[in-house]
Amino acid sequence: MRPFLAAARNTAPPDEDHVVVEGTWAHEMLLAARTPVETFLWCPELVRTPEARRCADVLRARAETAYEIGPKVLTRLCGRARSDGLLALARLPRRTAAELDFGDRALVLVADGIEYAGNLGTLIRTADACSADCVVLVRRQVRPNHPRVFVASRGTVLTVPVVEFPDPVAAAAWLARRGFTVVVAEPGATRDYRTGDLSSPRTAVVVGSEGRGVSSGWYAARVRPVSIPMFGTADSLNVSVSAALLLYEARRTRAQPGQDPSCRSPRTGGAAARR
Repeated sequence: MRPFLAAARNTAPPDEDHVVVEGTWAHEMLLAARTPVETFLWCPELVRTPEARRCADVLRARAETAYEIGPKVLTRLCGRARSDGLLALARLPRRTAAELDFGDRALVLVADGIEYAGNLGTLIRTADACSADCVVLVRRQVRPNHPRVFVASRGTVLTVPVVEFPDPVAAAAWLARRGFTVVVAEPGATRDYRTGDLSSPRTAVVVGSEGRGVSSGWYAARVRPVSIPMFGTADSLNVSVSAALLLYEARRTRAQPGQDPSCRSPRTGGAAARR
């Protein structure tokens, strides 16, 4: 059970990519994403709903190893107050920047120095909602397999490509070689984000940590700083809220109906509607 505990408590080695999945909705995401499952545990006494029983039946056959456990063992391993009786140990997909192939129109979210797992997970969920092509992590402060990242992303960390760069210089060079216009969210910028800077066919939106903002290294490249108007006393929004405004604006200006055949049709009722 050590891999379960290490992943659940975020104490695994830095290069480890195991993630612990709890709850029926999360196991449904595993199945939908066809994520390989190394170990599946289930407690029959707590598997009560038809959906949970279906997940248990499928994963018992699909997982590399599967074990039936009792409530006491589950309580030791599970981080939830009320469990659905399902636990899985899976690996997040490994992706590299070299593997990504962009079309004529592409949208990328860059998360620079994000410090909190909840924020990173919400950024990934937002990227999924806006059909972004990938999320780029720069100066990573929290691991994508952190349990809170999985929960905050509603499992979309399994399906949204996530790649990493050690610093903004490397990330900016990679984006420049691929023809991206880089737009940096900066509270003090004089240009409003609605002035058209997000309309380029290939756009990368950079957001930074709430405490320090984006790295100064971005300004060594050709970037477009933009700001979101603030009408109250706060000087900025939560980073995930800012990213949502900028990504949706990019979609609005670049992907009007009938103009961008590569844009996915909006989905009716997503994860938020099922919560």
